[in-house]
Amino acid sequence: MAEQRVVVVFGATGAQGGSVAAALLADGSYTVRAITRDMKKAAAVQLKSAGAQVVCADLDNETSLESALTGAHSAFVVTNFWEHFNKDKEIEQGKRIADMSKRLGLKHVVFSGLENVKKLTGGKLEVLHCDGKGEVEEYFRAIGVPMTSVRLPSYFENLLTFFRPTKASDGESYNLAIPMGDILQDGMSVADLGPVVASILKCPAKYIGKDIGLSTDKLTVAQYADIMSKVTGKTIKDAKISLEAFRNLGFPGAQELGNMFEFYQMKPDRNVDLTLELNPKAKKFSEWMQQNKDGYKDL
Repeated sequence: MAEQRVVVVFGATGAQGGSVAAALLADGSYTVRAITRDMKKAAAVQLKSAGAQVVCADLDNETSLESALTGAHSAFVVTNFWEHFNKDKEIEQGKRIADMSKRLGLKHVVFSGLENVKKLTGGKLEVLHCDGKGEVEEYFRAIGVPMTSVRLPSYFENLLTFFRPTKASDGESYNLAIPMGDILQDGMSVADLGPVVASILKCPAKYIGKDIGLSTDKLTVAQYADIMSKVTGKTIKDAKISLEAFRNLGFPGAQELGNMFEFYQMKPDRNVDLTLELNPKAKKFSEWMQQNKDGYKDL
């Protein structure tokens, strides 16, 4: 029997990488090399018991990256702006992996990218966590690494955390404070990314060189709130917050997220049909809410 191809999965104990590692392990066609900085993490231990090679590496350490990627056929690469809020650092990390992928001759990299908004808008709008990934996308291509970019929308899971509904001033109902007005906002469950990446890796000729905008639903904030209300039994409403008011909320990243929503209002290319072709079991928001309603028990 031919030896299985090694696929390296960065961020394997995180949301995106964890989903990809799980899907590739379930598929059974690959040797999954799961990358983490902390081998003792519960998620790392679980990956090992599920059959993954678990390897310690750091995006800031070139030697560890070389060990992680040596002998690999392909890789899933994700970087995390929100860990340090530093666009330049994210670009450095992405380029370091791109250079190593080129040097070691990887046949396919699936990169979790986003648009370079600053470039697209001629400098009028900067969204640092998008722009850095956009520059890394360009760099992979410039140096000739066979790469597919998957561009995720806002995760449904963010509605359990960052964008969780908050109690309204009437003390009874809840507000969903997302500054999109009546414009449709794309979303998907990050847990559904894995099978998308698995499908892309199976058809390299079809997807290398492509930027794939992912989404399983396009809804207004009022529609998100209505579905949440029906599932939770609580009254949840669109707070109708403006971009300016959102940017002034004062929490770390409020300005950055406000700029992101301004970009979302420009309707970036996110393809529901293609997403569902790549992962036919990917959930619509109503189905995701039914599966996650326990997360709102304490509202």
